[in-house]
Amino acid sequence: MNERSTPTVLTGTRIRERRLSLSRRQADIARAVGISPAYLNLIEHNRRPVSADLVARLAEELDVPAEELAEGREEVRIAALREAAAHPVAAGLSPELDQVTELLARFPGWGQLLIAHARRAGGLERQLVDLSDRMTQDPYLLTTLHEVLSAVTAVRSTAAILVEEGEISPEWRRRFHSNLHEDSQRLSVTAQALVAYLDSFEAEGSAATPQEEVEAWLAAGASDAAELASDAARVMARRLESGLNADRDILPDQILAEAVTNPEARADPVRLAARLEMPLDLVMRRLADLRPAGFEGAGLLVCDGSGALTLRRAAPGFPLPRPGDSCGLLPLYQALAVPQVALSRDVVTPDGRGFRTLSHATRSQPGGVTGPVLTTAQMLLTPIDGPIAADALAIGPACRICSRAACPARREPSILVPQPVLVERPNGTFDTGL
Repeated sequence: MNERSTPTVLTGTRIRERRLSLSRRQADIARAVGISPAYLNLIEHNRRPVSADLVARLAEELDVPAEELAEGREEVRIAALREAAAHPVAAGLSPELDQVTELLARFPGWGQLLIAHARRAGGLERQLVDLSDRMTQDPYLLTTLHEVLSAVTAVRSTAAILVEEGEISPEWRRRFHSNLHEDSQRLSVTAQALVAYLDSFEAEGSAATPQEEVEAWLAAGASDAAELASDAARVMARRLESGLNADRDILPDQILAEAVTNPEARADPVRLAARLEMPLDLVMRRLADLRPAGFEGAGLLVCDGSGALTLRRAAPGFPLPRPGDSCGLLPLYQALAVPQVALSRDVVTPDGRGFRTLSHATRSQPGGVTGPVLTTAQMLLTPIDGPIAADALAIGPACRICSRAACPARREPSILVPQPVLVERPNGTFDTGL
C-alpha cells in the first residue's frame, strides 16, 4: 500500500505569499537583494532553485526569519485557508476556522485543492485589479501619445524648413536650430515616459509613471538616481533626494532617535515636535524616513492642494492608493480643510489591518505676498500592533477595487463585488437578479 505523503509548500510560494502580505512589489524586493525582477518571478513560481544565501537576503528584506521560508511549513497552509475564509466572497458563510488543522490532517488533498483554488482566485483577482487600475491611466496614455505626435510634427516641420527653404538668415537659422533642439528633447522625454508606461503592462511591479518609478527607487534605498530609466524620474528623484537631505541636516538621525526614547514623545508626534522645537511636518517626514524605535513600520502619504498624491511611502500591509485614484475617506484629505491642525485617527483596511494615522496640512507662498497660496498635506501612518478600536475609520484603496459594499463615500461600483442586475418582471416592475 502506498503511503500518502503530506503536501508541502515550496520556498518560492512562501516568498511570494510573504511579499504579497506586505504589499511589496517584485521590482522593489528584487532590487534590494541584488537580482532581477524576472528572476524573482521565476523563483516565486518555483521555477528556479534558491540558494541559502539568497533565502537569507530575501528573509531579511521581507522581515521574516529565514526558516519561515523553508518548505513544508504547515502554518502557511493554515494561514492560506484562514485568508480564504476572510475573503468578501465568504460573507455570510461560517467556515469552521477552529477545525482548519484537523481538515489539513485528515484530508490533506482536499486542503491543498482549496488552497490552490484560493490562490488562483487571488491571483486572477490581483490581475483584474491591476489591469483595471492601469486602464484608468488611459488619459495619461492618450495625452502622452498626443505629446509625441506634437513633438514629431514640430521636429519634422522645422527640419523641412531648414532643408527645403532657400537662403535663411543666420538669426532665423539659429532660432530654427534652437526649436529643433527643444522639440527633440521634448520628444525624447515623452517617448521614454511612454515606453516605461507600456512596459509596465507586461512586468509585474514595474513602475508605470515617473512618480511610481521614483517611489520604487526610494523604497529600494535611493542609491543612485542616475539608475532610473526616464529623465523625468531622475529629475524628480534628485529633487526628492535634495529635500530629504535638507530634512536630515535640520533634524539629524541621532537627535531624532534619542528623542523618541521618551515614551510620551514616542506616543504623540505632536509632542515630539514640540520637544524638538521643530515643525510637525518636518518631524513626520523624518519619522517615515528614519523609522526609529516605535515607528519601524511607518509610512507616509503626501498630497497637494488638489488632493493629488505627490509621494507614497509604503507601510507594511497598507494598500497604497494609486496616483489620481484613492479613497476619499483618508484623513489626509480632511487635513486640507484645516491647515496647521493635527488630525489623529485610527483606520482599518478591508482585510482587517489597523493603522494609526496623523494628518497635518501646511500652507506656503513661495512667490511672495502676491503669489499663489500652496497647500500640502501629509499623513503619517503606523501599523497597530494589537486590538483595533471599534470606532476605527473603515477605508479602502479606491472605490473601483474596494470590497466594502456599503460605504458613504463610494463613487462607483467595485469590480470585486457582484453588482445586482435589474430584471424586468411581467407586471412591469423591476427586481434584482441576485
